[in-house]
Parts: sequence; C-alpha cells; structure tokens
Amino acid sequence: MTSDPPGPQEDRRVAGLVAAQEKAIVLFAEVEARGLVVPGVGEREASDRVRDLANELFGTTRHWHKRIVRSGPNTLRPYRDNPPDRVIGEDDVAFVDFGPIFEEYEADFGRTYVFGDDPDKQRLLSDLPRVFDAGRAAFQADQDITGRQLYAEMERLAGEAGWEIGTWHTGHLVGEFPHELNDGAKTESYIAPENDSPLRRTDRSGRECHWILELHFVDRERGFGGFYEQLLDLA
Repeated sequence: MTSDPPGPQEDRRVAGLVAAQEKAIVLFAEVEARGLVVPGVGEREASDRVRDLANELFGTTRHWHKRIVRSGPNTLRPYRDNPPDRVIGEDDVAFVDFGPIFEEYEADFGRTYVFGDDPDKQRLLSDLPRVFDAGRAAFQADQDITGRQLYAEMERLAGEAGWEIGTWHTGHLVGEFPHELNDGAKTESYIAPENDSPLRRTDRSGRECHWILELHFVDRERGFGGFYEQLLDLA
C-alpha cells in the first residue's frame, strides 16, 4: 500500500492519541486515590463511578466501547461476554477496561486491582506490567514483526509467568476501530494468530497504523484473571 510520508496531520493524530492516554492515566490514578473500585461495591456501580469521574475531570461523556469492571470469577470472561453484576469481595481481584474519548481522540486503557494478600493475585498484579514491557521490547526489536509473531511472543511470556491468555488476541488497532466491526479472529486489525501482516504499515486510508497491546491473563484453576492495556507503539 502506498501513502504520503507522515506530515502535520499524522503528527497531530499521534499527539492526540498520546494526550488521550495521558488523561486516561490521570483518570485511573484518581480512581485509585478516591477508592472508586473497592470491596463492597458492585461492578456496575464502580463502572458508573469511573464514568462520572471522567466527566468531572475532563468533560468526557463518550466511550468508544462498552465500559467494563469485572471481579472474581467474572475476570475470566472475555470482552464480548456480559456476566451478571457482582459485588467486589474483600480478598478479590478486579479489573477496569475503559475507552474514553478525549477531545475526539480515543484512549483504550485497562488496569487491575488486588485486594488482600493472596500471593498469586499479587504476583498477577506485578506480572502484567512486566510482561507488557517485555512485549513492547519485542515489538521495538523487530521492525517487521507481524500480528502472529507478537501474539506468539505474548503467549510465550504469559506461559513462562504461569498464566494463560484469556482471549483470542493480545491487542488491536486504535483509530477507526475496524476491530469493532469485524466478527471473528481472521483480521488484520488484531494482534492475533491469523494476522500475518506487519504491524508497522498503513491502513486502508493510507494512515500509519497504531496499536494497543491488551493483556488478559487468567488462571482458570484458581478462578481469577487480570487485565492490562495501553498504547504499544506510542508513548
């Protein structure tokens, strides 16, 4: 695919995506500081609390995908599932996955919270950002890496840490959200086993592709999972 060299429009787009993530980082730090996702709170109530805080801090009223707060066994469920509402427990694990839109630029950001001293849950909490960084390093080290290759590396890293990948992909394009329109795994829009296309390329409109790395780790035997998500190639 041919395209014009990156120029001011692409520079603005990159700056907008990075700024949106920076706001998401501020939002999630404030979520933790205010104790909005804590034991005794239902998942839907926690989701509404985060939604309202985004509006309070940034005037954000739109989210490009459904807002997710999951806890306990619900953390095993993939994105497209809609498990029943559940109250977060005292020795629980919970994760939040939000896609707020800041000034027309979209963020996709996820974090995990652990309550109590369970060593396996605490290990999950530390493994998620560590494996994310290792995945980013693998992406940076190979200029021609494909979706298939990066997925395989994330699966290997997760397995080495004692976790299973909880869904069929480990990330997706950010921008026009073609992944929301595609049904199934055979797509160039995901970091997935079926994607043999280089991640560094242009999309159908000739724009540079930018990616979210999305980690959903699960331990089905122990009955919990965790989530970590943010920009892969920017910021």
